[in-house]
Amino acid sequence: MQNIMIIDDEEDILDTLSDVVSKWGYLPIVARDGEDALKKFNEVPIDLILSDIRMPKMDGLSLLEKIKRLSPHTVIILLTGYPSIDTAVKAMKDGAFDYLTKPINLDELKVKIDRGLEKMRLNKSLSFLKGVNWSLIISIPIWLILGIILSKLLH
Repeated sequence: MQNIMIIDDEEDILDTLSDVVSKWGYLPIVARDGEDALKKFNEVPIDLILSDIRMPKMDGLSLLEKIKRLSPHTVIILLTGYPSIDTAVKAMKDGAFDYLTKPINLDELKVKIDRGLEKMRLNKSLSFLKGVNWSLIISIPIWLILGIILSKLLH
C-alpha cells in the first residue's frame, strides 16, 4: 500500500481527503502544518504529498522547497483556495508535480495522484537501470582483462 501524506490546516479537508485517499486504496498520513509534515516525512516513507499552500508555521511553498532538498524525486501536488498565476508558476518552478485549486475536483485529483505515482515508479526504475548500466560499464573492463590473462595462460 502506498503512503500519501495530506497536509492542511483545515480539519474538514484533512478528514475528507483522508477518507477519499483511503477508499482509493492508499494509506493516508495526515499533518496539520509544514513542521508536522517534515517530522512525519522523516519518520515514514511517503510516496506522494498533497499539501495546502497557505498554512500556519510553514507554508506549502517553503515545505516544497525543504522536501525537494531532502528527496528530489518526491511527488508533490499543491492545493490552494487562493489561486494566482505567480504562485502556480513558482510552485511548478520549485518542483511541484501539479497544482490544484479548492474546492478540489476528486476525479481530477485521482488522475493527478495516479500520474504522480506513475512518475515516481518510472523515476525509481530509471535510477535502477542507471545503476545496472554503471555496473556493466565498470565490470566489462575487468572481464576483458581476465579474459586476456586467461588466454595468455592457456596458450
